[in-house]
Amino acid sequence: MVISFIVPAYNEERLLGATLDAIHAAARACGEPHEVIVVDDASSDRTAEVAAAHGAGVVHVRCRQIAATRAAGARAARGDWLVFVDADTLIDATVLREAFDALRRGAVGGGAPVRFDGRVPAYARVLLVLLVWSFRLQRLAAGCFLFCTRAAFEAVGGWDEAYFGAEEVVLSRALKRQGRFVVLRAGVLTSGRKLRAYSGRELFSALWQVARRGRRGVQQREGLDLWYGERRDDPP
Repeated sequence: MVISFIVPAYNEERLLGATLDAIHAAARACGEPHEVIVVDDASSDRTAEVAAAHGAGVVHVRCRQIAATRAAGARAARGDWLVFVDADTLIDATVLREAFDALRRGAVGGGAPVRFDGRVPAYARVLLVLLVWSFRLQRLAAGCFLFCTRAAFEAVGGWDEAYFGAEEVVLSRALKRQGRFVVLRAGVLTSGRKLRAYSGRELFSALWQVARRGRRGVQQREGLDLWYGERRDDPP
């Protein structure tokens, strides 16, 4: 059996190499045959070259929509188990072993708690605790790390490409209707760059606008500049 890791990437030449190295190391430590597919979504930097140099296959798309980008990777994958990892997220063998053990025991999929790297504002640390608690309580996966069986993924129609945001919540809820969906004890480390590049006022304003519009707010790119706008430099 082959495990397929799918990594969506847009202008991620700086962080992608470490992410791919971590995936390969974790999979080797678990003794699992695997493939890594990077879905290069219209990058203007060396994302594709970095992916190839770190042992990943590359799929080129021009979606600029995270659900569609991940879906393209799933179509190219040949594994029976699918693991979606964002290009700025580091996993290790501990979280991978827990994920594989859950699947072997009959889970259809799951996610993991998330930590941010580097310096993050105090409000963000508090918010993260609340989000991790909420996602565990509701059994939802964070977008930066979600795993599932191919059978369950295909049964629910995969990523819902009607969504430009909150697509991980939509998929988590769909998978839960197929069977047991778990949130692991071990976590993953993702980039806190947005929390450093945007002020608290900007972040809460963006989230409020999305919440105010409800489902419509995540079914269009407009208003989601925090995710689809020009990326700001990560301050030192």
